[in-house]
Amino acid sequence: MTGFLAYSLAGHDKGELYLIIEETEDYVHVADGAVRTLDRLKKKNKKHVQIIKKKQLTEPESGFDDLAIRKIIKEYQEEGNVKG
Repeated sequence: MTGFLAYSLAGHDKGELYLIIEETEDYVHVADGAVRTLDRLKKKNKKHVQIIKKKQLTEPESGFDDLAIRKIIKEYQEEGNVKG
């Protein structure tokens, strides 16, 4: 699931769009590049995220950075892909 965009389905951040940075057996660690930066990843239960399967990103050689994550999310939302 790493590299996919995902919506939060539960919690105070319900409806927020994130990029999945890491994955463990039961959890994913997500970032949005603004509030949840790479230094402060959000740990979410896999049951509480909805993967956007049509959009998987390959990690650049230099790795993701907060600016790139914000840009990816903004571009996705500007394409008209807003959950509603």
